[in-house]
Amino acid sequence: MEQRPGMESFLTEKTMAAVVYDVAIVGGGPAGYTAAIRAAEYGLKVALIEKDGNLGGTCLHVGCIPTKALLFSAEIWEHFQHAAEYGIRFGAEGIGAPTLDWAAVQRRKNAIIARHAKGLDFLMKKHKIARIEGFGRLTGPAQGGIHAVQVASGEATSQIKAKNVILATGSEAKMLPGLEADDRILTNIEILAIEELPKSLIVVGAGAVGMEFSSIFRSFGAEVTMVEFLPRVVAFEDEEISKELTRLFKKRGIDVNTGARVEKVEKTAAGVKVSFTGANGKMQIKEAEKLLVAVGRAPRTANIGVEKTRIELEGGLIKVNQAQETAEPGVFAIGDIVAGLPQLAHVGAMSGMIAAAKIAGRAYRPVRLDRIPGCVYTEPQIGSVGLTEAQAREQGYAVKVGKFPFAGNSKATILGSHDGFVKIVADAKYGEILGVHIIGPQATELIAEAVAVLELEGTVEEMMFTIHAHPTLAESLLDAYGAVEGMAINA
Repeated sequence: MEQRPGMESFLTEKTMAAVVYDVAIVGGGPAGYTAAIRAAEYGLKVALIEKDGNLGGTCLHVGCIPTKALLFSAEIWEHFQHAAEYGIRFGAEGIGAPTLDWAAVQRRKNAIIARHAKGLDFLMKKHKIARIEGFGRLTGPAQGGIHAVQVASGEATSQIKAKNVILATGSEAKMLPGLEADDRILTNIEILAIEELPKSLIVVGAGAVGMEFSSIFRSFGAEVTMVEFLPRVVAFEDEEISKELTRLFKKRGIDVNTGARVEKVEKTAAGVKVSFTGANGKMQIKEAEKLLVAVGRAPRTANIGVEKTRIELEGGLIKVNQAQETAEPGVFAIGDIVAGLPQLAHVGAMSGMIAAAKIAGRAYRPVRLDRIPGCVYTEPQIGSVGLTEAQAREQGYAVKVGKFPFAGNSKATILGSHDGFVKIVADAKYGEILGVHIIGPQATELIAEAVAVLELEGTVEEMMFTIHAHPTLAESLLDAYGAVEGMAINA
């Protein structure tokens, strides 16, 4: 068996069995590799077990990173369609039009993935983390305070011993009942590898994944139909954000169907045919070259040995305390497999840092659900943190709301991106900012300020007197803070 750089060899099983690590981590995605690096930084002896050839997990290889690479190419392509507005013409006489090279788009995406996968290999070496390739599973409770993890790679097996184990096995895309992924019925994995752009696409599911792929392929010229069972798109966002994104998607020519139930999926000579019941109760039939199923993700907790321990499951997810500890002493769970945590890479990474700190006896702060930024990288983007207006009212707050449209922001004018707004949800009594919801240009970057504000329990008054540089998109936040008190400058 070929030995990858930094990977322990199965040929030295006796040697490996003699080593006792401070922590063995099962899963090399954002949660797992972050936990490994932080544990190594604390001076712990770390083993990282990953079943795939490369580190990075779903996020790096078939999720966050490749999707955003395609979204950026889509954004550039959209700008090229309106190049004349920016004083840019093609050819010496302004004759000709840009053409899209899909193969080149895919090559760039793949190069980005490869670069960061190599970067993770480097970080493992830098921090002297033992990287072990294979499928890891618990063998049962600890014996004498030492846990054993069986690692299978092909026909070879070995056993890793550690004082602590962190489970970080991630999640996988759910599929509609009775369907299997192929060249026409796709999940996030298959759609990222298509060799030709489809002329038409049906997307089932209007969460972040469904919305982002709909945005990508509409930008590239595909006819896109969306079918969502829930009454609104991105249902986890503030209701006004959902409403605005629906409006803007429809403005882009995307057929958005909410409150709709898929009844039947059939393959045709040219692609697929989807029959669904709309919100009005009437049956509709849509045909397209491809169907993307984006109806959520399922945790990978099967066959990892949890049944041999005291670990408690809830709908296939692992229950943990604030330190990411399971009910089995010395076993932690982080990332997408944890009950009660959103399946987001940055949440997985932070939960990994918390587990590493607990194991190392260092200080940590538990994850707070109301401090987690949510980002949707559509056009326009969404960034949000904290309570929605409805949630704040449900929790008994007397609520004051401020909204500022990007139409009044000079940098948005420069960028030619006027759609959307910033919404501030604040406590009327003390002025504490409870939630910030943004839809518009660079919303996924702008939300970082809001996360810090909530973490520091900032008030509307404090933020109204916090200087923001001009001209910037960030000034839209300053105006939104002022809008809470009816004093936005630019609206």
